[in-house]
Amino acid sequence: MVTAAAIDDSSLQLTFVLFLTVVVITLFMALLTAPQRDEIGEFYLGNRAMSPLRNGLAMCGDYLSAATLLGSTGLVALTGYDGLMYLGGTTVAWMMVLLLIAEPLHRTGRFTLGDTVALRLPRQQRPVRVALAVCILAIATLYLVAQLVGSVALLTQFTGVPSGTTRTLCVVVIGVFVILYASLGGMPGATVIQIIKAVMLVVGVLFTAGWVLHHFDWNPNALLERASERSGSGLSFLEPGLRYGGTVSNKLDFLSLELAIVLGLAALPHVLMRLLTPRNSGVLRSSVLWAVGLVGAVCFGAGIMGLGATALLGRDTIESTDRTGNASVLLLAHELGGSVLTALLTCLAYLTLLAVAVGLTLAAASSLAHDLYSEVIRKGRATETEELTVARLSGAVIGVLGILLALIAWGANTATLAFLAFAIAASAILPTIIYTLFWRRFSAKGALLSLYGGLLCSVLLATFSPVVSSAPGSFYPGADFAWFPLQNPGIVSIPAGFLLGWLGTVLDKGPAEEASAHEEFEVRMLVGADD
Repeated sequence: MVTAAAIDDSSLQLTFVLFLTVVVITLFMALLTAPQRDEIGEFYLGNRAMSPLRNGLAMCGDYLSAATLLGSTGLVALTGYDGLMYLGGTTVAWMMVLLLIAEPLHRTGRFTLGDTVALRLPRQQRPVRVALAVCILAIATLYLVAQLVGSVALLTQFTGVPSGTTRTLCVVVIGVFVILYASLGGMPGATVIQIIKAVMLVVGVLFTAGWVLHHFDWNPNALLERASERSGSGLSFLEPGLRYGGTVSNKLDFLSLELAIVLGLAALPHVLMRLLTPRNSGVLRSSVLWAVGLVGAVCFGAGIMGLGATALLGRDTIESTDRTGNASVLLLAHELGGSVLTALLTCLAYLTLLAVAVGLTLAAASSLAHDLYSEVIRKGRATETEELTVARLSGAVIGVLGILLALIAWGANTATLAFLAFAIAASAILPTIIYTLFWRRFSAKGALLSLYGGLLCSVLLATFSPVVSSAPGSFYPGADFAWFPLQNPGIVSIPAGFLLGWLGTVLDKGPAEEASAHEEFEVRMLVGADD
């Protein structure tokens, strides 16, 4: 890749100093707040007495990744209206969590999603816990690799295509920090970095967006007119269809992507785990409302930044630096504030990558230690010290696995990996959650079929899509075995996951144990043990 001359060595050096400073400070704070006793509750859930604002900041930090800061802004810069619609879906996704998932899950859960399902399906909980652990590990690994690969892609904006040594060093350093935060700090440590990252993200994005508006005398019409002029597309830039219009396939692709984002958020492992941390449902409700507002503010600012990048730099300049548009934020920062603002936003992007990776690693480690080891292998007889040791080791193993896979797949499209993780979450875990919470007849066979079927359907459709072969940006552009025409499988795999869960339950001729257990579960879901 040929990088823009504007993104210079001084920005890279200042970014390194800022990032190292923030990481050292947050790591020290994470170790100070880390669990001091061998109590799994503290490791999994952290300080449950936090205020709604701090919980909301942590939720915002868990959800917003570098894809929002870099990818979404770049999408707006290159495609205008279609990019803004994508950002709208990112914000709307939290309404699904608020209205449908948050409170029932909080009242019925303990440490993991497996605890909720076990309360609903007590006699056949172990195979379902195994299936959940498999799906959570797949989602977390894909998303973790996307974050680590994204760190190399971000470095590429400064150095061009990095050497093997530089690439390895970048991934290993970020990966080691992830392991330290997740394995040593647990949920308290993860919460520290999530809150600091969320505050920096909200302030940084809104400050830059305000600078863009100030440049146009706080006149949004002037910004939109200039952006359309320099987009190379005229008024089409401000109309739907520039990227996801035209063919039926493009329109379905956009619908599939939005479905995966809106529905996938409600089933992402680290987001679900965060919903269990508030002390009661009232605090949870206020926390999610804070998260909705904070996510909406960041998405609003990212949209203005994307339009500002096009208006001030022009589409040609952005595409000549990076055809995906991910460099638009850095180019805009240098245009507005020189090396200092560029370094600040780059540091923020790296911190965002790190924070999301920590949340994912912790969620996967918790599921492996609690669901798989403690409840399935040890059948509930593991001591707290033993389970905590396994959780810490699991965090280290998952981190090392993510590092190795990121080094192998460093040229992969990070957005594709992240969107596939969303699709798996929406296709496998979401149907299980919805049926567990709201369908009296739901059985363990339905849960297993939904989990494994949704996972396999998502992976198979993605394998035989243009993401893997037949397109210039594919993993194997020279091969052609893509019979599924869409980039994201969500529009097919999500209904398939719900259908398989229903089918497995309807065809289950076993005893009606699940239906009888639902009465106690329903009381717990409506009243809770903490309200």
